[in-house]
Amino acid sequence: MEKREFFGSRITVIFAMAGSAIGLGNIWRFPFIVGEHGGAAFVLIYIMATLLISLPVFLAEVTVGRRARTSSYGAMSSLAPGKSLWKFAGVLSIAIPLIIDSYYSVIGGWSLDFLLKSISLEFVRTSPENVSSIFGTFITSTWSPIIMHLVFLGACAFIVANGIKAGIEKFSKFTIPVLFVLIVLMIVYSVTLPGASEGVRYLLKPDFSEINARSFAYAVGQSFYSLSLGMGAIITYGSYVHKDENLMAAAGGTAVSDLMFAILAGLAIMPAVFAAGIEPGAGPGLIFQSVPFVFSSMSASHPAIGAAVSIIFFLTIVVAAMTSCISLLEVGVSFLKDRYGVGRVKGCIILFLLCGAAGVLCSLSFGPLKDITLWGMNLFDIFDWLSSNILLLLMALLTVIFTGFVLKKEDVWDELTNGGTKKVNDKLFGFVYFLIKWVTPVAIVVIFITNFIF
Repeated sequence: MEKREFFGSRITVIFAMAGSAIGLGNIWRFPFIVGEHGGAAFVLIYIMATLLISLPVFLAEVTVGRRARTSSYGAMSSLAPGKSLWKFAGVLSIAIPLIIDSYYSVIGGWSLDFLLKSISLEFVRTSPENVSSIFGTFITSTWSPIIMHLVFLGACAFIVANGIKAGIEKFSKFTIPVLFVLIVLMIVYSVTLPGASEGVRYLLKPDFSEINARSFAYAVGQSFYSLSLGMGAIITYGSYVHKDENLMAAAGGTAVSDLMFAILAGLAIMPAVFAAGIEPGAGPGLIFQSVPFVFSSMSASHPAIGAAVSIIFFLTIVVAAMTSCISLLEVGVSFLKDRYGVGRVKGCIILFLLCGAAGVLCSLSFGPLKDITLWGMNLFDIFDWLSSNILLLLMALLTVIFTGFVLKKEDVWDELTNGGTKKVNDKLFGFVYFLIKWVTPVAIVVIFITNFIF
């Protein structure tokens, strides 16, 4: 078995974990969910949910990962040997990222195709009346989305095959700063559009009349999805963190980076959506249908600017999607390496074939296989619904229960305070441990129930 690799420093730990967190959840999912749930009031709930519920779950996962020093599959069972429940949790932690990556890479392929369309000036050459139909025509075709899905997945697998330092860490150190620069450039343009001020107000001026019990459930669910919680990714990345690194600082830096990017993504997209007179709650097709409409609309007077902004926007989406896809692939690679001694390159090939094949079926569920449904959902929707509403919550619940009730309190204290050497962490430990042990399990159960009752 290969010697276990480690991240080089705290900043690279934050970059890698932020790379896992910052992805389509921020750019694709966050804006339309904010649009469906009332804007600024939902954003405030989302921030509180991240800091009080998701961050403690994040700390629980990274604690388990570093304590076990193994893949997410064997982490809990190695710390509590002989108990079948934690072996089941290990199996779950491998199945979830495979399921998510199967359809996530399909969306990544859509993003890659739209980047190429932006580079070829397709959006600025097409009339606003016709540009919204480009997305529907593309995803219902057979071969184009499959090819883009496989190219996107292959690029991510190639980076993972290069290892922690030469692959994931190097890619994250470069792309995370670039992502923030790109999204700021989008904001500068978006807020200057005529009518954009309404979109800014929508994100910054709360209207709590739009909030209900389901809004809280969606806020936590989105926060889980965005921070890669319950996917095995943070447990796996935690196993690569040096013993002397400050887990609370790394987790806090990751959560703050993710929150900042989500809000910046909202500021980049919503003003443009309002400027174009588009419904903010347009759903999952918002960035692939509504936003290209904006680029096409501006092309009449400013074709060069429209083309440049379109390229920047979809480049941002592709890079963000890759950082998250990479972390999900790493979960499977770590499992194959630790459990069966499979090398990185071979492991990446195996995962590419598995996720690639499942992704092909997800892609075809919008075209030739669209009539094959279960409970009114195609395969793509089933994968998304199952992972987002059941599996992520279940895995997160098992992790916080394990950390709060199975791991010894002194072991959790040792990881989160570095053996008492981090004095600030030591002072915060009692509050953090209370959140992990008592608040987050109750919150997750309430959210799970809310998803099915309201």
